[in-house]
Amino acid sequence: RESRGRRAAAGAARVRMDVVASAAASAAAAESAEASNKRALRREIMASDKFNRRGFKASKEEVEGMMTSEFTSELIKELRREAYTVKRDGVTIKLAKSYGFCWGVERAVAIAYETRQQYPTETLWLTNEVIHNPVVNRRLADMGVKFVPQEGLQKDLTVVNDGDVVILPAFGATLEEMQYLTSRGVQIVDTTCPWVSKVWNTLDKHQRVKCTSVIHGKWKHEETIATASFAEKYLIILNLEEAKYVCNYILNGGDREEFLQKFKNAISDGFDPDVDLGAVGIANQTTMLKGETEEIGKLFEKTMMQRYGVAEIGKRFVAFNTICDATQERQDAMYELVREPQDIMLVIGGFNSSNTSHLQEIAEHAGLTSYWVNAPDCIGPGNSIRYRTSDGTEHTLDNFLPAGEVTIAVTSGASTPDKVVEDCLENVFMIHKLRCASA
Repeated sequence: RESRGRRAAAGAARVRMDVVASAAASAAAAESAEASNKRALRREIMASDKFNRRGFKASKEEVEGMMTSEFTSELIKELRREAYTVKRDGVTIKLAKSYGFCWGVERAVAIAYETRQQYPTETLWLTNEVIHNPVVNRRLADMGVKFVPQEGLQKDLTVVNDGDVVILPAFGATLEEMQYLTSRGVQIVDTTCPWVSKVWNTLDKHQRVKCTSVIHGKWKHEETIATASFAEKYLIILNLEEAKYVCNYILNGGDREEFLQKFKNAISDGFDPDVDLGAVGIANQTTMLKGETEEIGKLFEKTMMQRYGVAEIGKRFVAFNTICDATQERQDAMYELVREPQDIMLVIGGFNSSNTSHLQEIAEHAGLTSYWVNAPDCIGPGNSIRYRTSDGTEHTLDNFLPAGEVTIAVTSGASTPDKVVEDCLENVFMIHKLRCASA
């Protein structure tokens, strides 16, 4: 009887284990199916005849002329001809060798302009700012393009009516937004930067090898919100400090509830740090600091080797280069520019522009006097400047421009037209001229 009892107990244990294993397998299968469905659904939506990713050929030439007229600058052309340095009335301007509008931004704005030309009478909506530049977005508003109402992170897409046309911004849109708009049967015009789409494809690769996507980015940023919507399991980390916290948890464990609270806005539904950090893949918001993304990737690779051994690293860690070329080039040029002799650094770009904030951050780390402005009206009236620091704090400073000879280093974010840079510098020239005249 004792032997039969042991066999029965062992059988019951096996049954319980089988049930647990079956449940785990079912959950994993469901998750895998969901991930596969996300990939398939995205591709299905993009293959629709109501989804345009290429713009409108018939309007390209006209739009090219409009953008040349509105956004180019004779002063910037002169700076490029003169080895990026121009002197005018005691003010020397040194321009970064890589700056301003990138190809992806220029493409997005061009497609938005083309859409207005293609649909001159229809109601046009943007699900967000097309790019992070106030001048460009005001121009689109002047053309009659409307912006979907938004409160916090919640958008009200119900304002879109049958027959309307919806433009998706350069940062992309979430899968849920795409699904809703597709279900409404409206025309969608997608200006998403191909570098952002490249990150989405990287997340597909993470899912195929059953890795949690660790996204180096800002959880409130439109691009990261869109990117996360295509992931199966994800964790968004802002910086190296947060990466170190996560890696310490992988190696040593920790307070699960503390972890979940710390990242409550930056994790996928049902995220479990005790389960979902067993294998990780690195991706990033394309506008983050290149060096920090690389450092975070190396830290996670080292951590997974320490935790699971070198032999397991192929199963536990994957990384692909998703750093945007334009972001990298502007940051590299900024590192070169901060070594130049200068009195003031002027960083020009939208206050909600992530790539511009990192250019300002580089200047601050170099110990320079640097002012981040988003439009010409930040400079003046009088010898005053309204600017932000890289942490987003806004300041106003009087007498910012010193008397006498002055050297100003200048760069601009990837969403900043050359004409905006010129208009900012013309304000500087005028302030300096008046200051010298009154001295």
